[in-house]
Amino acid sequence: MHTSAIRGMATGILLVSCFVLNSCSGDNAPQQGTPAFYWAAAKETFAAKDYAKTIEHLENLTATDNEFTARGRPWLLVMVSGMARGYIDLAQSFDDGSRTNKSNPTEFRRRTNTYRGEANRMALELVEVFDKFQQGKDDPVPLAYPFPTGSAAPVMPLTKAATGIMLSPAEIETAEKRAIERGVLLSASDAAGAPDDPAKARELLKAGTLQVPRAAFVMTMATTLFNESKLYGSRQIGDPEKVKILCNRALDALKTVPETKQTKELSSKISKSLKAT
Repeated sequence: MHTSAIRGMATGILLVSCFVLNSCSGDNAPQQGTPAFYWAAAKETFAAKDYAKTIEHLENLTATDNEFTARGRPWLLVMVSGMARGYIDLAQSFDDGSRTNKSNPTEFRRRTNTYRGEANRMALELVEVFDKFQQGKDDPVPLAYPFPTGSAAPVMPLTKAATGIMLSPAEIETAEKRAIERGVLLSASDAAGAPDDPAKARELLKAGTLQVPRAAFVMTMATTLFNESKLYGSRQIGDPEKVKILCNRALDALKTVPETKQTKELSSKISKSLKAT
């Protein structure tokens, strides 16, 4: 397990423990195990940048239909797609490094495989959560999460790794943290309707009550599914069946929204990808 993951787990345990203690001392605090508890706990761990624990809380929250489900599912979609994005970037950088450093590619390849495994886990969860989201009809879609901290700028240690220079343990820990933060930030910006404009997304999400038209949100998720299907291409994991799963989910999603120039262009790209699989 990565050092950053271990620290993240420790942070999550501490936060939830504190939350439980606070719950015991407050008459109006949510009872442990209730949807309100998981919603509050997700906010706590999200603020602490423990995104793995945030996902766990949101999974528990959305396991049943409750007053928080409509807000929890879009947030969970942003989290899993963002973490997948971060792991994909990590894998690609170390893969590039393995191709550049031909004299000693072993450690680069090991890390590439590890990060692709994590990206695969998140991408498949994205499919599962999106299937459940599509069973609902919420329109507009509520985006009630805070804007994530971090930077949209490229992760500098990964630029170094991509040139074939192996990172130190401290640099790897920093790269993992920054890549995940960046992935979640970019996914949050996409969902808010401000791709590549984090400053605008921050303002849109500031009040915690942003409502996004369902068609726009579904279009964003279809684009995300298509982009993350590339993880399974022949030069990466090499699993054409999973390419089909993500691409077909994206095509099915596009059928549920009004046709526009953008939806037609995306459908064309997805269809070409499927034909090449």
